Formats: sequence, structure tokens, C-alpha cells
Amino acid sequence: MLKSKTFVKKTRSGGVLKVVREHYLRDDIWCGSEVCTECKQDSTVLQRDACIESSLCPYPHYLVPDTNVVLHQIDVLEDPVIRNVIILQTVLQEVRHRSAPVYKRLKDIIHEQGRHFYTFTNEHHRETFIEREPGESANDRNDRAIRVAVKWYSQHLKTLESGSDDLKVVLLTNDQGNKLKAEETVDEYIKSLIGNPELVDCLALSNDDKNEITSSKVLFPEHLPLSKVQAGIKSGSFLQGTFRASRDNYLEATVFVQGEGEDSTEVLIQGLQNLNRAVHQDVVAVQLLPKNQWVAPSSVVLQDDGAAKDDNVDEDEEEKVVNFVLLRATGKVVGIIKRNWRPFCGMLNVSQIKESTRHLFTPADRRIPRIRIETRQASTLAGQRIMVAIDGWPKDSRYPNGHFVRSLGGAGEKDTEEEVLLLEHDVPHQAFSQAVLNFLPKMPWSITPEDLAQRQDLRHLTVCSVDPPGCTDIDDALHCRELENGKLEVGVHIADVSHFIRPGNALDKEAANRGTTVYLCGKRIDMVPELLSSNLCSLRSNVERFAFSCIWEMNHKAEILKTRFTKSIINSKASLTYAEAQMRIDDANKNDDITESLRGLNKLAKILKRKRVENGALTLSSLEVRFHMDSETHDPIDLQTKELMETNSMVEEFMLLANISVAQKIYDEFPESALLRKHPAPPPSNYDILIKAAKSKNVMIHTDSAKALADSLDGAKVDGFQYFNTLLRILATRCMMQAVYFCSGMDSDFHHYGLASPIYTHFTSPIRRYADIIVHRLLAVAIGADSTYPDLMDKHKQSVLCNNLNYRHKMSQYAQRASVAFHTQLFFKTRGILNEKGFVLFVRKNAIIVLIPKFGLEGTVFFDAKDKASPNLVFNEEIPGVSVPAPEAEPQAKKRKLDR
Repeated sequence: MLKSKTFVKKTRSGGVLKVVREHYLRDDIWCGSEVCTECKQDSTVLQRDACIESSLCPYPHYLVPDTNVVLHQIDVLEDPVIRNVIILQTVLQEVRHRSAPVYKRLKDIIHEQGRHFYTFTNEHHRETFIEREPGESANDRNDRAIRVAVKWYSQHLKTLESGSDDLKVVLLTNDQGNKLKAEETVDEYIKSLIGNPELVDCLALSNDDKNEITSSKVLFPEHLPLSKVQAGIKSGSFLQGTFRASRDNYLEATVFVQGEGEDSTEVLIQGLQNLNRAVHQDVVAVQLLPKNQWVAPSSVVLQDDGAAKDDNVDEDEEEKVVNFVLLRATGKVVGIIKRNWRPFCGMLNVSQIKESTRHLFTPADRRIPRIRIETRQASTLAGQRIMVAIDGWPKDSRYPNGHFVRSLGGAGEKDTEEEVLLLEHDVPHQAFSQAVLNFLPKMPWSITPEDLAQRQDLRHLTVCSVDPPGCTDIDDALHCRELENGKLEVGVHIADVSHFIRPGNALDKEAANRGTTVYLCGKRIDMVPELLSSNLCSLRSNVERFAFSCIWEMNHKAEILKTRFTKSIINSKASLTYAEAQMRIDDANKNDDITESLRGLNKLAKILKRKRVENGALTLSSLEVRFHMDSETHDPIDLQTKELMETNSMVEEFMLLANISVAQKIYDEFPESALLRKHPAPPPSNYDILIKAAKSKNVMIHTDSAKALADSLDGAKVDGFQYFNTLLRILATRCMMQAVYFCSGMDSDFHHYGLASPIYTHFTSPIRRYADIIVHRLLAVAIGADSTYPDLMDKHKQSVLCNNLNYRHKMSQYAQRASVAFHTQLFFKTRGILNEKGFVLFVRKNAIIVLIPKFGLEGTVFFDAKDKASPNLVFNEEIPGVSVPAPEAEPQAKKRKLDR
């Protein structure tokens, strides 16, 4: 049966276009139930014995959630207890339009066979399709469509002759209009599940519940409606930006406002009223305050302990963070454009009130406010890491309201903390799906004659790899040999991952989403399955592997005479660690081909590095620590800072050279769609902390250019303070902007500030970075080794991909740091008190941030503690620094000792 609508619309050129929309209705859409004998279905999803222990519905039943239940109660639907659910097409389409993350979660549940979720195409079924009535809103029409489908199911199951009299269909809703016509509300139904009382905690709060737990006192200004916000942004009275909460002070945040091109501004927000219920990473509208109300960033480290001031904004607390020196543009949040809420990991702070069901939850991320939840499992959840989702933040509540999602395990347990770390940094870490694994090569795999015909055979070359100890995902290998003409041939050979991962398939999409391999202490979250990362793509020694080779002809001054790129086959002669390669170079008795190749590479690398530094490349510093793990418990038994050798620098120089050579090639061939990497120069204000730190020791730092900064750092020395230069380089690293991927057709500034290179990309690590796979594809097309595809040449799609890669790369770095911090804590757990040398990195009004280089440890030391009197300190904003005034003369015995 065909239904069609005809309407006309005006085109841009003024013409009239007739549009006919056809909608097909069918009789062969089946109900999916095991009890049904009428529907001619090959397989069924909904079970005959659909029993959940419910006091409200003691009979067998199928559940039909409406759109709002799916959108707001997805945590409940994800629980394995909820089975035999009918998802209507109407609901699925609405959810898809309103929330992509919830839609993906719902699709994942539908694909779980054991859950018995059935999608019923009610919009194409002859008996369940309904037309929208005159004057009826789309929302009301969809509500009616859901009720019609439920009614059809009920009648359909009643007419069956297979003893299904007891089987009913229950519509779950919280919609006011539907409530009157529905059999059950979702809250009542979940509360009726006798065997699973813990599910009540997963219910998102309804508006009625939210009103119940708020106070009558209005604490925050009303958020403006979206229409007013949009009008304000258009007129210029409001600014739109991303809300970034401070880690150090819960009463302070900045809103990052992206301007035209590279221009961007930051608006400072201080005080609870001005923060106005915005949560980290929300997109908000801000209004600038008059200039006489502008303030400076706070010098106080302030954490929300929530002690006894649950719903009251402490005005004094806000007063003491105001600082009228170094004023910055200051504003207030007037509206929320887009919430960026996700389930948060953290700990439950059990209420002191006995029998109370309302408790505060403290997220692991200090930038997220505490969340008030209702749970009857407080005694069980105390001491566990749990996940909580925010439901809303009323203007009369000091904290947002939320609900319990699930428990992750005991706090401090290694597996639990690792799970928290991955979830908090949004690292995709689920096992690869079968759909992804289906695209892997079939084993045993071998190189065929066809492969040999399409590639250059370089198996005769003395190629070797140099990597950290224990590395199994070997991306790169090198060779160096003298040619008959007296010149040198140098090759960088990179794993040809793009041969195995073809554009657009499930494996490619999964790698693009993950973006990067994440290295934690003792664990690796792969971007591609292990068969590729540690076997077929890994350039292990004494096996034949596909490579993408970048080969230069150089003179002995490391000047490039010729460059060529080729798909190749190599056979690495050795897989060395940095230490092993260094020992070969240093051992005068060794003169084999591998060692001679390494010495040639090392000699050239030193010249390349000197040239880079002369051009203004920066040599910065960041502390990296390495753990020695217990082979059985996998706990850290020793910790040391990583030592860099000449061979580290040798490999780095040739990787940089290959990346620059490839960047120039793909940009020359594809000026609009090359995937490049840039490092923007920091704004001058970023260097304030570095300049002040150097000035405190009477050292001048010049930041006019990368070269000026590099020269200043080289000359920054203080007698008797050997570590001073390293400290300055660590601080200089903190001043830098994040390096980012971008599409050449969407930007004009390609410069890489840190490397002092006019163009740069990533080509050398395709096993662990998806950006490199795209660069390999571009290079392959450029040299005629592979064919192109539409998305590769689409600069807008490339730009969207770059945004995801930048996000994943940043999160991966944060996850790695958090893993090091956790393992450092594990290491110290059994060590007792240790005395080590530390250095003050930053000074705040009420605390100092201290660095302990030996352990790469950084922490905040507060001057005042709850059980001790605060020392009398004088804070100097200019340096910044603190001093203790000389005590007045008093008897020796009465002198108060200060803790060091």
C-alpha cells in the first residue's frame, strides 16, 4: 500500500518545485514474539516466558518505552535485568535526532542477543501507521503513534491461540499526556521490581523529584531562554564559548571564545553566582561585566570540601579570591547553549544523617562539581568507585542532582583505578568487535608474487629498528650505507599499515574513532587489533614485512640531494633497544654492517640536530619516569626517571626529517586536502610564569621568537643551582600551546613553533596514530601506488577527522600522566616516609606546588591545615612569592615550630 504527499516549494532562483513524498505501508512486518503463530517470521526476539519479578505487573509482559524514557533512563534500560523490550521505529527515530550518544547506546543494547530488544517498524505497518491530524504537533502525533502501536500489540497477542492470555504489553512513560492513558510510569514500574531494588538508584530524577530535594532559597540567577541567548550573541551583547573550570579553584573558570581564524579570547568567571551552574566543557553564553568589576585570576588554591554549607553560597569565600592586580576581561554565565554532561567516576560521601538516602558524590575530576544523588545502597557503595550521571541543576540547589549508574569496584584496586582512568579520559577500550576482526588478514599470512611485483624489494639492505625495551609495535626501521659515488643513502622504513586497513571498512572506522594507541604503565590500549600491531605490521627482525620507505641521498654534511618514496618489502636485521644500539656505536671492536649503519646514522643525526637548533628549534624538558614491574603482581617495585641517550636523539632526528619530507610532498600534490601538524606560537602572556621564575634568580628570558627563547634557555644558569636550567625548561614546556592536526585547505598558518619548521606532519607511527594512516594514503596516491577515494580529498571531512584526532591525542596524554601518578602512589604505599630533594615550581597565596625530580612527582602543599594554626605569611603577587616575617623577640622556650 502506498501513501503519498504532494507539496510545492520555492527554489532560490524563484522557481516552483513540485515534491512528491511516498510512504510505503506493508502487511509483512512481524511482531517478533515467540508466542505468535500468525506472523510468518523466520526468527523471533521476544521470549514466550517474559517474566520480570514485579509487584505492579505480576504477569508475563513486554515493555514499550516512549522516547523520553529512552533519552532519560538509558542507564536503567542498559541493566541486564530489563529484557523483552519493544523499541518502536517512532522512538528510535526521535532518539536518533535528539541524542547521538543515547542512540548509539540503544543500538548496542538492541544488538545484544541475550537482552531480547526488538525493533518494530510501526511507521511502515499498515495497522500502526497514523497520519498527523490538522493542528496536531509532531510531538503529539508521535505520542499517539506510540499508543496506537501498543494497542495493536495488545490486541494482536490477545487473538493468538497459543495460551498467551496472560502476556501483556506495558507502555513505560513519564510524559504527562501519556501518563493518563498509559498503564505504568517508568518510576512506578522500576520501584515495583521486587528482585532488583538497586535499580531504583539508576532512575534519573523526574521534575517532581527535583522539586522535592531543592530548597526554597534561590541561589543562582535564572538561565536565559535559548531565543534570548541567540539574539544576544547575534547583537554582540553576549559571547559564546566553552566553559573551562579551574582545577585549582572551584570558584573560578574561564570561557574560551573562538574568534575569526586564529583569534580567540578568554573571559574570566569568578564566584558561584557568575559561574551560574555551568559545568566543565559546557558551551555557554557569557556577558562581560563593566570594566570596574573586572578581576585578576585568583592566587588561592581552593577545593570544595562541602562541609556544612550544602545549600549556602559563602560570600566570604568569594570575597577572598578577588584580586585587583593584573585585571582580565571578566564576565558571568547568562545561559547554557549545550550541556556536555557524561557519566562521571568518583566516590560517595555518605551523609552523616542516619537512615538518609541523599548523599553527595565527589567526582574524580576536580573540575566537576559535587553531585547530590539518592541511593539506598550507601553502606555498600562507601569505599567504592562509582559512576554517576547528572540529571539537572535547579537554581535553588547548591549542587546538581543526579543518579547512580553503576559501581566500578573498590577504590585503590588496580583494575578499578585503571577503569576509572580510561572512562574519565574517554579512551575507547572495549574489545574489538567481530565486525572489526572480520577485516583482518587470514592466517597464515605470506607475501605473494603479486605483492613483490608492486613493491621495491629492499630485503638485501641492512635495516634495523631501535626502540624502548619491551616494544612489540615496531613502527619504524632505519638504514644507512655508502654509495659508489661517495654519497650516503639513508632510509626510513615505516610499517605499511594502510595496506591492511582499507578506507571505510569497520576496521578503518574503529581505528579512526580510537585515533591513537594509549600507553599506560604496564598496559597498552591498541588502536588496531594485536594481529596487526604486534605481528603483521610490526617491523620485527628476521621476518619479511611491507613498508613505506622514505629514502634520501645525502652528502656527508647531511644535506639532502635526492628524496624518493616507495612502497617496499624489507627484512629487518636487528630489533635493538636504545641501550643496545648505543653500546654497539660505542664499542670500537664492533665493525659489522649493522653497527656501521648505526654509526653513519648517528653522525648525520648530530649534524641535523645542530642545524635545527641553529634555526631556532626548542629543546624543552618534561619529567618522564619508568617503572619496573613485579612479573607476578604487576605492581611497581622500582621507579626511576628515564635517561635519554644519543640513540634516542638519532631516531628522533630521522623521524622528524621523514615527517617534514612527506609533509612537503603531500602538500605539493594536494594543497587543499593534506593532513598536516602545526604548533602555534604561544601568546606573550603565556610566558609570564617563565619570565617571573627566571627573574627571581636575576636571569633574563627573551621570548620574541623561538630562536630568542632557545638562546635564552641555553644561557640560563645559576651558580650553585645545577637543576635551575632543567626547571626553566619544564616551565617553558608548560607555556607552550598544544600541537594540532589540521587540513591544509582550512588553514593558512602551517608553522611548527617548537621544531622551527615551516611545514610538518606525522608519517612515522601508523601502528599507533591514525593521522599517519591518512598521510600514508595521501602519499601513496601522490606517488601512484594507490587509488584515492572521495573522503580523502574532502577538506571538510578531513577537518572533522582532525578535531577527533586532536581530542583523542590530548586525552591519551592525560590518561598516560594519570596512570603514572597512580602507579607512583602504589609505589609509595609501602615505602613509609622518604626524604628527597624537591623544588618549588609555583607559589600561591595559600600553597606551594612542589616538584620532586627523582620521582617525577608534583604536588600541592597547603600552608594551613585544619588541625594547625596557619603561619603568618606575606604573599607578593609580583614575583609571585611568600615570605615569613621575622618573629618578634620572645623567650626561646615559647617559640612555635613551623612544619617544613
